[in-house]
Formats: sequence, structure tokens, C-alpha cells
Amino acid sequence: MKPTFTPKNEHYAEVVRTSFNAQALMAHIGAQLSRLEPGLVEITMPFRSDLTQQNGFLHAGIVTTLADTACGFAALSLMPEGANVLSVEFKQNLLSPAVGETFVARGQVLRAGRTLTVCQGEVRALQQGEAKLVATMLATIIAR
Repeated sequence: MKPTFTPKNEHYAEVVRTSFNAQALMAHIGAQLSRLEPGLVEITMPFRSDLTQQNGFLHAGIVTTLADTACGFAALSLMPEGANVLSVEFKQNLLSPAVGETFVARGQVLRAGRTLTVCQGEVRALQQGEAKLVATMLATIIAR
């Protein structure tokens, strides 16, 4: 069951979108913010062959980047005005080769603290209408 959170900043959506759009890496890999709710963010990215490893799978670094970014912005959506976030720790489990037409990373806050926020992330590969879980993440995000 998804926890329900109330954002501390009524302009959280604008803050998250502005910060996401300022990330050059997200633009570089073609990722877009596709869902935004208090404590929950989804990022969508189409497959690109220039982001693969030697076997043609989406590179684990890109998969990790997507999950980490989704977790960070999920945490930011619950921060007070003027706050920013940084990842301080995460554990990534790569469950399956990342093969798909599109990838969706979801970051969801599990517990929002004053200084540290714990998030759960996942990346799914979409192929011919089927979604396959390829990675999970547990992340700790710090407010700065």
C-alpha cells in the first residue's frame, strides 16, 4: 500500500519540475518526468542503443541513475521551501537484463524525516505492452 504524504511546500510540483529540468544528464539520456505526486515520482526513458553495454542491454549505470533520480525527486517533493536533496546511500539490486522499448523508474518515499528520507525505487522495462521489473533500490536522501 502506498503511503500518503502531505507536501510541506505547496509549490512542490514546480520545484521538482524546475530541478529535474536543470539536470543536464536527464536531458542527455532522453529521460522525462512522467508522474509527480507528493512522495512519488516516475521518470520515463526510451531505449537508446548508445546507452547500452556490450551485450545490448541498457547499461546498469543508466538503470541506477534512473532509480536514484526518481528517489531523489520523490524525496524533494516532500521538502520544505528552499530545501534541496542529495543521495547519501543506496542499495541497487539488478534483477534482470534491462531489455525494453521504454524504461520507467519509480521513486516512492517510505519515510520522510526532517533530515533523512528513505525511498524505495524500481525500474521496469516495457516491451510490447508487458512490464518487467529489472531493478530495485533502497535509498537514503538527505535534505540540504
